[in-house]
This record gives sequence, C-alpha cells and structure tokens, in this order.
Amino acid sequence: MKNKIHYILLFIFGLLLFSQATSAQVDSKAKPDDDLGNVTDEFQELFYEALQQKAIENYDKAIVALQKCIAIDDSESILYFELGKNYNKLKNYGSAEDALKKAISIVPDNEWYLDELYESYAQQKEYSKAIKTIKQLVKYHPDYKEDLAALYVKTQNYKEALKVLDDLDQELGVTDVRDRLRNQIYNATGQKKQQIKNLEDRVDNNPDAEKNYLALIFRYSENNENKKAFETAKKLLEIKPESQLAHLALYKFYLEEDNVTMAKQSMKVVLSSKQIKPEAKLKVIKDFVSFVSKNPEYEKDLVEITTLVTENTADAKTFVEIAEYYLEKNNKVKAIEYYTKAQAQEPENFGILRNIILLHIDLNEFEQAEQKSTLGLEKYPSQPVLYLINGVAFNQLSQHKQAIQSLEIGLDYIIEDNKMEADFYKQLSKAYKGLNNLAKAKTFSDKAKKLEIPN
Repeated sequence: MKNKIHYILLFIFGLLLFSQATSAQVDSKAKPDDDLGNVTDEFQELFYEALQQKAIENYDKAIVALQKCIAIDDSESILYFELGKNYNKLKNYGSAEDALKKAISIVPDNEWYLDELYESYAQQKEYSKAIKTIKQLVKYHPDYKEDLAALYVKTQNYKEALKVLDDLDQELGVTDVRDRLRNQIYNATGQKKQQIKNLEDRVDNNPDAEKNYLALIFRYSENNENKKAFETAKKLLEIKPESQLAHLALYKFYLEEDNVTMAKQSMKVVLSSKQIKPEAKLKVIKDFVSFVSKNPEYEKDLVEITTLVTENTADAKTFVEIAEYYLEKNNKVKAIEYYTKAQAQEPENFGILRNIILLHIDLNEFEQAEQKSTLGLEKYPSQPVLYLINGVAFNQLSQHKQAIQSLEIGLDYIIEDNKMEADFYKQLSKAYKGLNNLAKAKTFSDKAKKLEIPN
C-alpha cells in the first residue's frame, strides 16, 4: 500500500510486542537462577541490537542478531517478522517469504505481518501470491481493496477488478484514483458502452454532482455521440446555472451549429473563469480562430473575444495563436500587436522577438527593427539572424558603416548555413555599394552568387 500511516508505528509495535513476549517468558520461566536471568538479558539485548542495526540500514547485522534471538527462543513471531523485513530490504525475497510465513503461522491474523508479506510479493511482481495475501488484509482497511483492484488489473482479471471498484464506490463514493483505474480497464477491454452506462447511472443517482456530468460529456464526445454530449451539457447548465465548466463543452457544440451568439457567451464565461486552466482557455481560442478562418465574416467577434483574453491576462501561447491567425490573414500590424502581448508574458522567448523584428522589416519599419535588433543582440549576442536583421535595417536607413560592422560580426556565428551566409554577403555588398566602394561590393556579391550555385 502507498499510504501506510501504520508503518510509523511499527517500531513501537515491535517494542510493545517484544515487551509482552519477554514479560510472559519471565513469568513462566523465572527461577532464582542467575544463569537464566542472564539468558533473558542476552535475548533482550540482541533484539534491541537488531532494531538499532536495521535503523541505520545495517540489515545483515540485524539479521545475525535476530537469528541469535531465535536460537535462544524460537517461539516469538516478532522475531520472524523483523527477520522478514530485513531480508526484504536486502531483496532476498525467498528468505523474507519464509520468515514472514513463519511469523504468520504463529499469529495468523496479524495485519503487519500480512502487509509485509504482501509488499514482498508486490516487489517481486508475484501478483497471484499478492492477491491471495491481500484478500486476508481487506478487512483491515479500504485501501487494501483498492490495491486488490489494481492487482486484478495487473493480472488482467478485469471482471473482478470492476466488481471490487463497484463495491468501493457504493460503500465510500467515487474517487479520481479509482476512476483512473476504472478507465484503464475500460480502455483495455474496449467496454465503451459499459463505461458510459456507469457514468449515466452516476448522473441519475447523484444529479447534483457536476463532475459526473463532465465525465459523461467527455465520454460521449470521445465515442462520437455529440448529440448526447450536447444534451448532457445543457442539462448540467439547467441544474447548475452557475457552472463554468459546462460552458467548456457548450461553446464547441454551439460552434458546430453555427450558433455564434451562444458560442460567444460560453467562451466569455470560459475565458473569464478563474476555475478553468489556461491550457483549456487556449483550446477555446484555437477552436474559435479555426472557426473564423473558415468563416471570416465573424472576424469582429474574434476581436471581441481576444479583447476579453487581454483583460484576463492570457498566457503567451494564447497570444501567439492569435498573432499567427492574423499572419495567415496578412494583417501584420495586428500580428505584431499580439506577438508583443506574448513577449510581455515571456520576455526571454527568442522566437517571439525574432518574429516581431522580421515583421517590422516586412512593414518597412526599419527604425523599430534596428532598435529592437540592437537591444536583442545585447541579450542574444550569438544569434546570427539578429545581426542580419540589424544589418538590413541599417542599410535601409543608409547607415552603411554600422551595417558592415554588425554583418561582419554576425558572419562568425554562422554554422553550415549557406543561404544565411549568402544573405549576409548580399547585405555587405549593398553596404559597400552605399559607401561607393564598388570593388568590395562586387567581391561580396560574387561570394553570395557562388554560395547560391547548386553543387
């Protein structure tokens, strides 16, 4: 078991059980005999020695001390239990199993002994033996039943696993952990109908539980039963009008029906929600961007939605997604606007900076391109593309000496990129031509042409 608070008590348990065992031993065997008293002292000292050695991870020495205890008195189950634990630590599972079985033969219904044996089998992936042992443990704690269900899954005994999960859900209510295990079973067996039936029953039995509706909507959608998914989402909104997560399903169905008005309402709820995660909001934006790409008459609605995104501080990925939409529409001004918003969210993102500066070049905004590329080189001094853009901007501003200086530095950072190198030479040729140095201009022009000739 993963959650075993009782293991904190094991050391105390060992001491208490030992104390009871040795006191009984003293009562039954006590005689006015110094030698027997010395034997009892030796037994006690060896047992404490074993516990101390185990505590500092000297498992071999702990085993030796326990074996000496057993040689003195082999009737105490705690000795075999401790022996088994030490063997498990050493991954000597065969000896651990023998020792723990001996402990259980003396005290058959001891949870600690059975649990240690179960753990030993689990470590060895001896699932059949583990199942047999854990069936003895289920009466102690529900967690053991969850372990039993997981073991049934490992042995592909899905029918028994589902039976255990059903019992636990009925007894304790559903949990995310058990649902993940249940979905693993359904995926392995392809029992989509049974999976959906289980969720439908949950909705019927507990109509106020929002998570049941959401799970059912997801499974309907996964099974291409979109109409049922849509109806379930609307039913959830009827029962819980304040539900924000219902709109996470509804907006997409409304888009599929070309009901943009209702889709916008749902998207506004989603994008304004503090409950819904950023990655889900990004999916909403992507879906609407895709919809508007196919239906450009709704671009004004996209502007309205993206304004809402801005107000609610979307992440950089959302703004990049919107910027790329505007790039596809050749609206470079808008693209810069949203790339700039993305950059505010991720100022260290070089790709966003590069895109912004390239767009300034495309828009003949050479002063902005020069300023931003110069600042960019302070942060990224080994990026050749920034030197190239910087050189282009200086050339367009007729500042040819500065262009040459930047381009010559940038050449040193090019690694096996003939096209980029040729672009550098073209810009150097242009700069020298601007300075009326036609010889050098021709030299660099020839270098560019040579690189452009196919091998």
